[in-house]
Amino acid sequence: MISDTVLEQGVVRGIVTDQQASELRMLAREISAPAASEPQDDEKLRFIAGFSDIFVTIGIGLFASAVYYLVQSFAGLGVSVIALAAISWLLAELFTRRRRMALPSIVLLCVFSGAVFLAGAFYLGDWLSGPNLDPSNEQQMIVVTISAIITAILTGIHYYRFRVPITVAVGAAAIAACLVAALFGISPRFSEQNVHIIVMIVGLSFFALAMRFDLSDPERVTRRTDIAFWLHMLAAPLIVHPVIAPLITQESSLGDATLTLGTAGAILAIFAVLSLVAVIIDRRAMLVSSLIYVGYASAALIQQVGLGDQTVMPATLLTLGAFILLLSAGWRPARAMLLKLIPSHLARRLPHPIL
Repeated sequence: MISDTVLEQGVVRGIVTDQQASELRMLAREISAPAASEPQDDEKLRFIAGFSDIFVTIGIGLFASAVYYLVQSFAGLGVSVIALAAISWLLAELFTRRRRMALPSIVLLCVFSGAVFLAGAFYLGDWLSGPNLDPSNEQQMIVVTISAIITAILTGIHYYRFRVPITVAVGAAAIAACLVAALFGISPRFSEQNVHIIVMIVGLSFFALAMRFDLSDPERVTRRTDIAFWLHMLAAPLIVHPVIAPLITQESSLGDATLTLGTAGAILAIFAVLSLVAVIIDRRAMLVSSLIYVGYASAALIQQVGLGDQTVMPATLLTLGAFILLLSAGWRPARAMLLKLIPSHLARRLPHPIL
């Protein structure tokens, strides 16, 4: 069977397209039948190939930190972040383009994008070492907008060069930051009053983009599934937080569950809906993002039962742990059942429609 590494290199070098690589994988599986196939994960992620990825990532962290500190000591903050971006790009030429190491590539891309944004913010506004970021400050929002545009452009060039899947999510985040900062700069009062709605719209946009990549690769064998994974990771908290956070009062805390039964029930109902969506699309990001809110609501309900303060937290953790384990064990049967309830033409486009 053709290895994924060979096919990925073929796509990177322009020998074959993503679609052709997918068809070659399917052909290789047909030829190798009836050999037993290895169990497939529902949500496979090319994150780490071996301990060498971790070892190289540690080295990158140490080397980049030393470069940043030394350059800052002699040339200042602005030059140090530019040096950090340059070092990240040069290291990516070796560990991303040549050796195709997953974890180091992700770290180098994040460092590069963050350094580019900080460099723009420093030279355009010089507020990094001064006052904190203030959304109501029009000048700061202009700086953030321009810095985000620069980051999106250079991140796009980075993707064209290295094809790291997480780059699409980082570029999308930069574009969203640009639009949101521009909106705050134009109408700060409106933006502050509707911040939850704005964040939710951004999150739903990321979710729609992620689903576009997911639906284009139902077998989850190409780079598109990795791109979709990172977009789902980006979208999930931006969807979950604006929906649930307004239900929780600012005075409440995890250590003092003061939710009413109605509010706790509403949070659990929202979580149930998110769980159905997660199972249908076969992505767990929204479940993970909402766990802290579900734990909060569960703690409030358990406290209403009359258990002592010392037993609320263990009981809450026990409830959450049991739910996660049960859902994990019944994930595939639950998907099979739910996929039968949606239109067949859509079910066929979703990941693993036949279980």
